[in-house]
Amino acid sequence: MSRRPPGRGLVGALAAAALLAAAGCQAPLEPESRRTASEAADPTSSPTSSPTSTPTSVPTGRASAGPTAAPPRAGRQQGEVTVPEGLRESVEAGRQQPPVLGGDVGWPQCPTGMGIPQRRTLGLPMPLPEARFVVLGLTNGPGFTPNPCLADQVGWVRERGLLAAAYVVLSTPVGDQLARYGDAGPFDGGSRLDGYANVGYAQAAYARQVMRRAGLRSPVVWLDVEPVPDFDWGPDLAANAAVVRGAARGWTDAGHRVGVYSTAALWDRVVGDLELGLPEWRAAGETSQAEAVRRCGRGSAIQGGPAVMAQWVASGRDLDITCPGTSSRMALWFDDTTG
Repeated sequence: MSRRPPGRGLVGALAAAALLAAAGCQAPLEPESRRTASEAADPTSSPTSSPTSTPTSVPTGRASAGPTAAPPRAGRQQGEVTVPEGLRESVEAGRQQPPVLGGDVGWPQCPTGMGIPQRRTLGLPMPLPEARFVVLGLTNGPGFTPNPCLADQVGWVRERGLLAAAYVVLSTPVGDQLARYGDAGPFDGGSRLDGYANVGYAQAAYARQVMRRAGLRSPVVWLDVEPVPDFDWGPDLAANAAVVRGAARGWTDAGHRVGVYSTAALWDRVVGDLELGLPEWRAAGETSQAEAVRRCGRGSAIQGGPAVMAQWVASGRDLDITCPGTSSRMALWFDDTTG
């Protein structure tokens, strides 16, 4: 996740998008529970293979901010956007605009020392000056915990007139969350999987409050599905998938469209062969812009949906690029903060 400004010419040329809510800079909600250390998922129930020991499966700076091994760091990427051979033809054939550079930020970019014990903030840099959009994380890692500086990050984006969107990390229920929320949502609750789906629904409701209080609006909310160290998903893929389905319904019931952020490998590890057909934000890890754009291709599909953005990590920043076809329809995916 990342830091900085761009010009506003692109914003003015885009189709009209909803304006940011004129909310005050209230502090985000307190974590749903402060029993995080004792409520961490039972390590004996975690998958036997971990992305922390498989660098190629680590999707982002979000993962590498924890105790994660990462591939060799790529050199700093410049603002110039290039499209690999093959994808360039598809852009030109459709008379689409070229890819747009952006970034994403969350708890790692907050001033050092904030957040829950397992996710102390790192003070990582904000997006590059060339970035035209920013995707902001709502949680401090697992569900039911707020990004401790989201309101400030929203202000940073607004001051620079950038396009904005939101993502939220989903996680397995811990502690008494299954008992507390398992019967409280729109799913029957009579079955075990309905209970997990209701937890996902509750995570969405909690994150909406965090988002609203920070003054952030987003036409699409990206569901981040990947291992969460110290709160890792258990081996029951059906239960994990139920949480994801419940969260997706929680956001759509509130009038938001949803998309998925992950990699094919990590999605399969967490939820198996679940196919939702949602738009995709695909991660390329600590590689390069060229590799990120290649992830826009069909061979990198996660769960059967179209590619909208791709992400790579370089010089401590999460960098993002729009996939072919997205740049001409930015208002579908981002809120215009210049109003």
